[in-house]
Amino acid sequence: VTIFPAVLTLPEDDKATFFCNISMENDSGSEYSLNWYKETNHSQAQKTAGISRYKPMMETKKYRLINRAPVFEIEILDLHQNDSGSYYCGLITIFEPDKVMESNRCQLMVTAALQMNATDEPEMEEDNPSEHIKAVLLGILLLAGVVVLLIFGYLTFTHRRGGYLWMLNHHNGVSLQKEEKPPVVSVSTVDYGVLEFQRDQHTPVPPETWPVEQTEYATIIFPEEKPITPERGKKHLD
Repeated sequence: VTIFPAVLTLPEDDKATFFCNISMENDSGSEYSLNWYKETNHSQAQKTAGISRYKPMMETKKYRLINRAPVFEIEILDLHQNDSGSYYCGLITIFEPDKVMESNRCQLMVTAALQMNATDEPEMEEDNPSEHIKAVLLGILLLAGVVVLLIFGYLTFTHRRGGYLWMLNHHNGVSLQKEEKPPVVSVSTVDYGVLEFQRDQHTPVPPETWPVEQTEYATIIFPEEKPITPERGKKHLD
């Protein structure tokens, strides 16, 4: 009866697997079973698990035994540091109860659990579903904020543009109304008149003594500016 591997060093929370190989010279179908034992600090061995020849597998909370005769496999699950020690297997035949064949010893050393590195924390946080959900919700909120700002800016621009167009149309309407009034043209006018200067009546004298009668003209300019009316325009042209 042999066991391997000879030495195993594993961290906590892992599992250890040992293999026990049996060889029988005359295998006439005799009944036998295989037990696993543990020794700690050279103390008395304690049976940990066992399986019969015709049972394919046996499993407990701590051990799993698999029958692959002539090789038997034992798995020590959920390792702790107190699982460290020496292990061996023993073959017990049913018809020869006093005959027990023991294998050599193998060593199992369980170390402390691996400490998490600081650099590994961000990766675990990224794999955390809650963090992923928070990131998605934050992205949705930011996108909604951008959409609201765009709508508000569009409404503000449209309102200002409408007010500007109203003011421009109003200004153009006032201008057009002002332009529809006829322009007032101020023209300096010149009126002409004839003044006759008559002499006082006196005793007639002979014609030869009177000088030739003359008519004198005077021009009067009225500086007052007056709008041209149809009547005055016609008079002015005359």
